[in-house]
Amino acid sequence: MAADLIIGFLTLSLLEIVLGIDNLVFISILSNKLPEHQRSRARKTGIALALGTRLLLLASISWIVQLTTPLFSIGSFEFSGQSIILLVGGFFLLGKGTYEIHESLEGEHGHKSARGGAVFGAVVAQIVALDIVFSLDSVITAVGMIDPAGLGIWVMVAAVVIAVVVMLFLANPLSEFVNRHPTVKMLALAFLLLIGMSLVAEGFGFHIEKGFIYAAMGFSVFVEALNLLAARRRRKQLEEVAEPVKLHSRYAEEAETA
Repeated sequence: MAADLIIGFLTLSLLEIVLGIDNLVFISILSNKLPEHQRSRARKTGIALALGTRLLLLASISWIVQLTTPLFSIGSFEFSGQSIILLVGGFFLLGKGTYEIHESLEGEHGHKSARGGAVFGAVVAQIVALDIVFSLDSVITAVGMIDPAGLGIWVMVAAVVIAVVVMLFLANPLSEFVNRHPTVKMLALAFLLLIGMSLVAEGFGFHIEKGFIYAAMGFSVFVEALNLLAARRRRKQLEEVAEPVKLHSRYAEEAETA
């Protein structure tokens, strides 16, 4: 029993960290739209809300389990409270991801306002919505892995707290990294679409193993890491080639001046 709890705790902690980092990337994307002096506050607010929503959902675990009871059906599809929430959350992620990708490709308009507080409030509202969707997915994943009875609920709480602590430490470095690399931002938005589509599929009763989704995301991150390393190497080679040319030009200018 103890061994099962330990294995469940380690596995769940890893999954929670993956979901937490994914959530943090989107928090970073949203917070980077704000003036620089508001970004850190928005990130901390988002992380605090992520912890709060996940703990609240864990506290109402019995209610979440009851959401699987079918409420109505359309044709061969049965819809429960959980499936409705998954559908709403999935379509929200699909819409948000599509909007952000379009905005990144077509240019940013309309973010700056004379009232910085209004923009801050809108960004925090979007962060809250994302937190709720990711937290629900996180808790449903936890319930599927660990029996919430007895010590199980405390294992879930510990895994969630660890994931949020990791999010807190990575908030600023990850945000700066995403800001410097637009391709990473685009990859994260593609993950948003992937998670959104998986939630929609779950809402319609088509179960998708989380392992397949995480494997696809992990492979994409690996390929992107190779691309970043290759780009860094190319820049270094160009700098090494350009340096003698710069020195030659400088010496030529000094000779002409003399």
